[in-house]
Amino acid sequence: MGLYRDFVVPRLCDLAMRNRMLAPYRARVIGAAEGRVLEIGTGSGMNLPLYAAGVTDVLALEPDLHLITMAERKTGSMQRPVTFLDASAESIPLGARSIDTVVTTWTLCTISDAHRALSEMRRVLRPGGHLLFVEHGRSPDTGVRKWQNRLDPLWSRISGGCHLNRPIQSLIEHAGFKIDRLTLAYAPGLKPMTYFYEGSAMPN
Repeated sequence: MGLYRDFVVPRLCDLAMRNRMLAPYRARVIGAAEGRVLEIGTGSGMNLPLYAAGVTDVLALEPDLHLITMAERKTGSMQRPVTFLDASAESIPLGARSIDTVVTTWTLCTISDAHRALSEMRRVLRPGGHLLFVEHGRSPDTGVRKWQNRLDPLWSRISGGCHLNRPIQSLIEHAGFKIDRLTLAYAPGLKPMTYFYEGSAMPN
């Protein structure tokens, strides 16, 4: 999960986007989080310093122990507790309705069973809680989508399992969420890799 977001995007896709281009997306998504937060695919912890005063604590889910070690170094100056969960998004080790906000940033592209993971996110969210997300995925433009489909088999092998053509909106909705805010647009860069879905959703 974190490998794509923290390393592949800024480096392998350097012509498509720069890490500084992702910063405004991170700031908007993370800045809207509140209460008890579950972050899916924390990676090396690039989001952790961005959580604001409205967040009481962060549960950082990341299955890669090496990335957890890197993320732990970013928690020293944080004013709210961070608990790392060495677990998979398809099986979140938390009770039902125990989380106020779930956050995903460029994560759903790499989860093997995205539908199951989203169903787990819905399970742990309390009534009235929010899923906040920014993801890249399937373009609505036929020409771009054709290139996404052509490139995806090779791309997924060289990018830690990232998929270019996942239909993010329908994945979220089919997992039992109602999207209440959604922005769809290309970020600067190569179009097959930069069609972004940014928004929020609530358990249906």
